[in-house]
Amino acid sequence: MQARVKGSIRMKLQHVGVCGCGLMGAGIAEVVARAGYPVVVLEATNELCERGLGSITRSLDKLVSKSLLPADEKLAIVNRLRATVDPSELAHCDLIIEAIVEDLDAKKKLWRALDPHLKKDAILASNTSSLSIREMMTATSRPERFVGLHFFNPVPLMSLVEASKSDRTDPEVYRAALEFVAVLGKTAVEVSDRPGFIVNRLLIPYLLDAVRVLEQRVGTIADIDQAMKLGCGYPMGPFVLMDLIGIDTTVSIANILFAQLAEPRFAPPALLRRMVAAGWLGRKSGQGFYDYADRNSPKPQDELLLS
Repeated sequence: MQARVKGSIRMKLQHVGVCGCGLMGAGIAEVVARAGYPVVVLEATNELCERGLGSITRSLDKLVSKSLLPADEKLAIVNRLRATVDPSELAHCDLIIEAIVEDLDAKKKLWRALDPHLKKDAILASNTSSLSIREMMTATSRPERFVGLHFFNPVPLMSLVEASKSDRTDPEVYRAALEFVAVLGKTAVEVSDRPGFIVNRLLIPYLLDAVRVLEQRVGTIADIDQAMKLGCGYPMGPFVLMDLIGIDTTVSIANILFAQLAEPRFAPPALLRRMVAAGWLGRKSGQGFYDYADRNSPKPQDELLLS
């Protein structure tokens, strides 16, 4: 059955474009190329193109070093990837996945710029984790071909994809998107086009409450993380997770949800806002709830954050 689904979807989707090659875009491009699809990555500058492809290569190299990926297969995957700054090079793509900053205006601006270059029957997908698919699709001339495919970080390791649609999405387009997710070896959950979908609607209040508990000095960073791991069976504590997601990304999603839902539980605590202002964004900046000067032994920063 799987082989038949894989074959049917490949007849329709031969080439994939990924817009943005940061943390999420690079991960998406990697898993799509590993599934056998040629991938064109669109970025704003040549430097970002090189940086994005470099991060994918390093990710594949880790798999090779752990004997999880044959070296010749890694080479084949790399050869399926190319990056460009020219949107017209997406003209042959059957599916385009947008994975840029979580900002509605920025996403709509990108889709408006892409629209004249894309095939009329291309499927358009956003990796948004919290924004309205229906609002975004208004920036295209083909709203019936627009869906949401929210991958999770790190994309090569996380199996979940939240698949959303609007009332205007063609059911056949949505079905094709779900089949594509299955071809990638991921599991799709079907979600309504509502703020935060399932995961962020539940996750963000939990993360913000962890910060509030820290601000009230109920426990230390390390103890709160340990408590949630051992007490709830979570693979990592809330502060390690926020450092991985990015403090700025956490605040951005929280702001979006608060603006749309007007519920106090989605309002980012002052500590998170101070961290973003100071450039303490988590692992990507080297400083967050933990100090990553030694990546193998990050140190919690209670004293500095709560002073």
